[in-house]
Order: sequence, then C-alpha cells, then structure tokens
Amino acid sequence: MTSTRPAAPTSIPDAAQAQRRILRVLVASQILSGAGLAAGVTVGALLAQDMLGTTSLAGLPSGLFTAGSALTAVAVGRISQARGRRPGLALGYLTGAIGSVGVITAAVLDNPALLFIALFVYGAGTATNLQARYAGADLAAPGHRARAVSTVLVATTLGGVAGPNLAAPTGDFAERLGIPALAGPFLLSGTAYALAALVLGIWLRPDPLLTARTLAEAEQRTTSTTEPASPADESRGGVVLGALVMVLTQLVMVAIMTMTPVHLHDHGHGTAASGLVIAIHIAAMYMPSPLTGRLVDRHGPTKIAAASGLTLLAAGVLAATAPGDSVALLALALALLGLGWNLGLVSGTAIITDTVPLATRAKTQGLVDVSIALAGATGGISSGIVVAAAGYPVLALTGGVLALAVLPAIAATASSR
Repeated sequence: MTSTRPAAPTSIPDAAQAQRRILRVLVASQILSGAGLAAGVTVGALLAQDMLGTTSLAGLPSGLFTAGSALTAVAVGRISQARGRRPGLALGYLTGAIGSVGVITAAVLDNPALLFIALFVYGAGTATNLQARYAGADLAAPGHRARAVSTVLVATTLGGVAGPNLAAPTGDFAERLGIPALAGPFLLSGTAYALAALVLGIWLRPDPLLTARTLAEAEQRTTSTTEPASPADESRGGVVLGALVMVLTQLVMVAIMTMTPVHLHDHGHGTAASGLVIAIHIAAMYMPSPLTGRLVDRHGPTKIAAASGLTLLAAGVLAATAPGDSVALLALALALLGLGWNLGLVSGTAIITDTVPLATRAKTQGLVDVSIALAGATGGISSGIVVAAAGYPVLALTGGVLALAVLPAIAATASSR
C-alpha cells in the first residue's frame, strides 16, 4: 500500500558507497545473532529432554522455534516491504531476545508449557538471521548478488562457532546465578539478539531496500525505456524452484542436526562434545559462503543447487554409518550437512532474488522463508519421533535420500523454459 510507504529520500545516495556501509553493519549484526542462534540450538533438545524425561519429544524445541520463525518471517517481510529492512530486522531480533528470557524463566520454574511458548517466540531470531541475507543483495549489482548474500551469511560463522563452545561456560555461570545449566546458553542468546537489534536500529542507514527503490525510480525517470520485466510464468517458476531448494535443504539439515546432540548424549558424550560438533556444523553452514557466492555468480544457481542435494546425501550416509562413539566422524558428517545447506541456501536465495521484482521483493522473500521455517519445524518435530521409533541412522539416511529430490525439480524447471 502506497499510503504506508515512507517518503523517498530527497537526495539519491551513491549505491556502491551505501552498499559498503550496509554490508559492514549487517556483518556486525550477524556476528552477534549467530552467537544467539547457535547457543540455543546446541542445548534446546537437551533442555526439553531433561524437563520432559523422554527422547521422543526432544525434537520439539527445534520444531517450535522454527515454527515461530515462520510467523516472524511473514511479519519481517511485511514490515520490510512497507517500512524498510531496518525496522523489520531490528524488531525480529528484539523478539528473539524476549523469547530467550522466556526460556530461562521456564527452566527456573520447571514449566514445560512456558518453555514451549518461549521457544516459539525465540524462533524470531532464527527467521531474522535468515532474512538479513536479503538485505545484503538489495543494492548489489545483478552479477554480484550471490556474493553479497554470502558476505552476510559468512559473518554468522564467527558468532555461530563461538556460541556452541560457550555452552559449557555459560551453563556454569547460570548455575552460579541459580539457573539450570542447560538454560545458560540462552543468557548468551538473549544478550546477543538484543545487541544485534540495537546495531541495526541505529546504524543500518540508508535502508537498503528503500534505497534500491529510490534508485530504480530515478533510473526510470531519466531513461526513455525500462528493462523488460520477466514473464510471469518464468517468475513463478523461479520462485517455486528457489523455494523448493531451500525447503528441502532446511528440512534435511534441521532434522539431522537436531538429534545429533541427543545421539551423542546417548553414547556417553557430554555438552562439550555436542558443542564442538555443532560448532563445526555451523562453521560449515556459513564459512564456505564467499566461495559459494562466487560459484553461483559464475556457474549459475541451478548447478550449485544440484550440488547441494548430492552433498546432503553424503552427509546423511556418513551420519548413518558412523559409530555413535566417534565424535570425529559425526563432526565430519555434520560439516557436510552444513555445507550442503549452504549450497542450497545461497543458490536458492539467488534464484528468488533474480526473479522477483523490487515492488514485491521483501513480501515474497518473507513468504518463501515461511516455507523454509515450516520445513525446519517439520524436520525438528519429526526427528525425535523417528529416532525414538527407528534410531538415528534411519533418520540420517532418510534425510540424505530426501535431499536428492532437488535434482528432478531442477530438471523439470529447466525443461519447462
């Protein structure tokens, strides 16, 4: 609605200079939010298992905060569409911080119902962390969008690696405060998300999406012709393919990742071992991003999307066959899992960004991320049930095979063009 759109700036900013500043701010916020995201992921399943006394519901926390991220993805997308990226992203991280406080309160009160509600709210941080990648591409040149996305993603690595490895120290600190040890990492999550919201709220200026619109409108006024729009069928096909790639990679990644700490715990490993494996996994999720971005820009997103399916299959097979007492092999499997997710996310994001016009970009991106979040919720909730019924190896192998569905989807889209 035009009535809710902020007034365009009176002066037209330099796109390249604005992009450099925006990327710096996004990198800073992603380092913080990465720590918040990873800390909660590391112990969420263990906290639920401890409070509920059963493994079958240990995947529920992951499902809840990914379901909460689905709702947040819609809200952040709509706010960004109407008001710009800055208020949308800042509000999303602030909501994640509130959820972290709720988790800590639930653990202190030993209240599972409150825990589930708080985990749902905590999921806002997950959605916002993903939505931030789109902000990096708003002002990027078409041939450099994947690299811009990858720059934002790789920043999450620093916080993402630090977060899980701080699980044990924050647990010790929490116990000194009278808080259950497994709730300790959520102290870090809440602080990190709140600081990320502060960084974006103060320094994400100019707003990347609003600036991109301003520049596009100025270009239209100064040229006699406009760039032809993509056919509607091609745009829809691109959105469907990009969404499917990211949905499948998210589903497989969340399902296997969620139950790996529980699998390690059941084989006698402590929180430190789980933290190390998840840290390696998260590093593999984000650290390859610069290389992935270059590969996508050079070879096209569909080839890299196909590579994601094959990599996830390898991860699933290795996780299924690795001995439960081998931290090294499970860490390698989780590294492949993270890499496959990275290939799918960067390529899928590039497909979406390239095919959706600026006028509806943020809203469409938000809706796509809803599908991704719901896929993660499905993977998280079902993972505990599958492990309880058939075991961790069956879960891992099933996930790897499912990831191969990316290949016929790419082939079908290519043949329809």
